[in-house]
This record gives sequence, structure tokens and C-alpha cells, in this order.
Amino acid sequence: MSGEIQNDSAQGSSSSSRPAGDHHQQQPPAAAPLSRYESQKRRDWNTFGQYLKNQTPPVSLSQCNFNHVLEFLRYLDQFGKTKVHLHGCIFFGQPDPPAPCTCPLRQAWGSLDALIGRLRAAYEEHGGSPENNPFGSGAIRVYLREVKECQAKARGIPYKKKKKKRNQLKGPDTSKAFKQQFAS
Repeated sequence: MSGEIQNDSAQGSSSSSRPAGDHHQQQPPAAAPLSRYESQKRRDWNTFGQYLKNQTPPVSLSQCNFNHVLEFLRYLDQFGKTKVHLHGCIFFGQPDPPAPCTCPLRQAWGSLDALIGRLRAAYEEHGGSPENNPFGSGAIRVYLREVKECQAKARGIPYKKKKKKRNQLKGPDTSKAFKQQFAS
């Protein structure tokens, strides 16, 4: 390590004696650091690619379909941190169980949903067409919905579908009056 430092400092001193037009020692401008989302998307994409390579036989990205994605999501469950109670568990349906149990840990629905979103974007950024995107398949949406409902029941958390807000066409527009009242 100290040899590397000495070499760098020696190069630095010799480069000062070089003509100004010689750019062999200059570093390219540093690229802007990736956002947290972009970094995670890159890691997820690399992980999925490694998963495909480790299949027997290895699967190329062009051969990948929604079944490979579903297998990948199930594979990830072994690394999950969310306790999902089984139907036979005495704590099934209880949001805050009073004691530990032997039910498995799984990936949380929200984590899987976010993962699929990142992989769906990465697929298209790597040249895949939106029409053939295995991460956007209806089977993936169904799987995620089933995971969400299963985890909600197992933890006793009711998930209710949100109602869409309607534009209120009736009634006066009070926003202008409100703004004028507090503008002075």
C-alpha cells in the first residue's frame, strides 16, 4: 500500500513538469453519484441476473419469463424479516402477538412490490421492450396481491381498497376566498 502511495506522489510531482497540453495523467470528470433508488435498482438488477445465471441450466435474459420472476420472489423469502403466521398458529390474525412462534419469516409485501417496480424499470433500461417485460406480467400482479392479502390476514391488519376521490364539481370554489382572506 505504501508503495502505491509513493508511486502516486512521484507521478504527481513529475506531472507538474509536463507541458500543459499533455492530458495523459488527467482523470475523467467524476460522474454524479447515483441516487439511492438508482443504486438499489442496479443492485437488484445484478442480483436477478446472478439468480438467472445460477439456474440449472442458466437462463438468459431473453429466455426469462414471469415464471422465473415468480421463482425469484419465492427464493427471496428465505431472506425475509417479516413474520407471517400460518393458519394453524395460535397468533394467526393478531397484530401484536404476545409471544414468539415458529412461523416463517418472509419478504414483506411492500418490499416485493418496490423490488418489482425497480426491476421492471431496469429491464426496459437494459433494452427490454415494455410489451415483453416479465416484471409487468399480470401473473406478477396477481402474486403480489395474494401476498398482500395473505400477510394482512396473518397479521390481523385489514387492507381496504381506497376509494377514488371524485372531483367536486358542486359547490362554490372557496379556495380563492380563502387565499384572499389570509393574503392581507
